[in-house]
Amino acid sequence: MIQESSLNPQNAVMRDVVPAGDYYMKVVKAGQTLRILDMEGNQAADTLFYNANDPAESYSAIDTIREQGNVYLTAGSQILSNEGNLMLTIVADTCGRHDTLGGACATESNTVRYAIDKKHMHACRDSWLLAIAENEQFGMTKRDIVHNINFFMNVPITPEGGLTFEDGISAPGKYVELKAEMDVIVLLSNCPQLNNPCNAYNPTPVEMIVWD
Repeated sequence: MIQESSLNPQNAVMRDVVPAGDYYMKVVKAGQTLRILDMEGNQAADTLFYNANDPAESYSAIDTIREQGNVYLTAGSQILSNEGNLMLTIVADTCGRHDTLGGACATESNTVRYAIDKKHMHACRDSWLLAIAENEQFGMTKRDIVHNINFFMNVPITPEGGLTFEDGISAPGKYVELKAEMDVIVLLSNCPQLNNPCNAYNPTPVEMIVWD
């Protein structure tokens, strides 16, 4: 569902541009609103959420999909944790839908999906592991990496129940906004993927904007 926002970026309390292949790992406080902005279009933003006061509580794809009865996220969707608690609500969305099933690229999946020589290409899982290593204050390890949301990514379900990775449905300036219902750690990998058409084989920056 397309839902425009009334928030003005000039009134934001925090703005960060995340280059393709880089990560974002910061706390968004309860009541704050986070906008993920697709700056140049069709970029995939692989994102994880954690309870900032107890990172063992994290985004749950299973609970979120079950409770809303839909594998895609858009305005009005509620993002639930593995303890069944409400973490965030999507309050605005100009893209229309976001993937919960496609997972994140990794060296292993690059090898399986594409070719053995793609194994050592940079991948989202590597970005998350680097983020955790460089942000020891959160006390997280690789065991805390769970299933993710792929904002802006187009992963249709086939009639047979399979998944395909298709051209993106986003465009320059499209965004999704989420209101934090608890203090959350936002861990985002701005996907560096060069092997599938989700970003036209051209990874680009995203911007993270936060309002009180």
